[in-house]
Amino acid sequence: MIDRTLFKEEHQLFRDNLKRFLAREVLPYHSQWEDRGYVDREIWRRAGFEGFLCPTVPETYGGSGADQLFSIAVIEEIAIAGASGLGWSLHSDVVAPYIMRYGTEAQKNRYLPNMVSGKVVGAIAMTEPGAGSDLKEILTTAKKDGDEYVVNGSKTFITNGHHCDMAILAVKTDPHEGAKGISLLLIDATLPGFSRGKLLKKSGMSALDTTELFFDDMRVPVTNLLGHEGQGFAMLMEQLPWERLQAALFSVAAAEIALSETIGYTRERRAFGQELLTFQNTRFTLSELKTEVQIGRVFVDKCVELLLQGKLDATEASMAKYWATNLRFKVTDACVQMHGGYGYMQDYSIARAWADAGIYRLAGGSNEIMKEVIGRSL
Repeated sequence: MIDRTLFKEEHQLFRDNLKRFLAREVLPYHSQWEDRGYVDREIWRRAGFEGFLCPTVPETYGGSGADQLFSIAVIEEIAIAGASGLGWSLHSDVVAPYIMRYGTEAQKNRYLPNMVSGKVVGAIAMTEPGAGSDLKEILTTAKKDGDEYVVNGSKTFITNGHHCDMAILAVKTDPHEGAKGISLLLIDATLPGFSRGKLLKKSGMSALDTTELFFDDMRVPVTNLLGHEGQGFAMLMEQLPWERLQAALFSVAAAEIALSETIGYTRERRAFGQELLTFQNTRFTLSELKTEVQIGRVFVDKCVELLLQGKLDATEASMAKYWATNLRFKVTDACVQMHGGYGYMQDYSIARAWADAGIYRLAGGSNEIMKEVIGRSL
């Protein structure tokens, strides 16, 4: 693979520490967590103690005040390790940035230090059973009653839903205003009227806890409104490019490691008296994949540069998400084929990588929606 010029020595030292942490604290237990459907809660606190959660949160609120390259290092190392049960990136790089950007001082002081330490696990609740990528169609309502909102509705496919202590909840404060009627509330899992559904069984990423959330006359103080009423949709759209780039970063890193492991496997595995890698079909297939992965890496790293300059727009982020997530699926599917029957066995990391690959083509807006976003720029 090509040399990358984005990272400095401090980023590499951080990566090395994280790599050791994952090898010691996560990987020995990950298969057990997959069978159970969620990781140990203690791993959040250990990660917080080691500085792996919310690295970009300012020191004022208990964080390191690091640049986004540290967040990217976490995303990529988790992908390389295949530790798909860790919902840290959503916690650190989706939930925390909303609070940092739109929260009041009281909200920042209440939530951010505890998110950095891992004492509080964050989630974001947007998707509903009848409204997937089209957020304007959500039905969860929040009606103001004095100094509280009364919330009713439900959410589904909520990452970190089993462990979350707080969530950013997308609600309709004015059901007649479409997108302009959407607001965001910070909710605590201890509030009366809040309940969790069962753990959802997914085709992949089995250790990543995913649940339904229900709200039955849940009363939320108006001081928990994030930003301003009616601006929720605009805030969501503003943050989606970074969220979608995260999917692209994870996908390219996962594709790189799947390809590397498969090249190694085809050097060792023999068929008809020779190494698999000596067959022309094997070499040609892997050559095509390596080329496409390298193209994906260059484009996604360019998007990172734009992000750091504050220039990444919705179109480029959608391109990166659509291309990289499809590429990951293509690469892992081909790599399973190269492994033969062993590629379908859970004991082989490529089987788990293949099962995990599909979700990012759906999460953060389906890839069909990405094409729609790109199409609007034509």
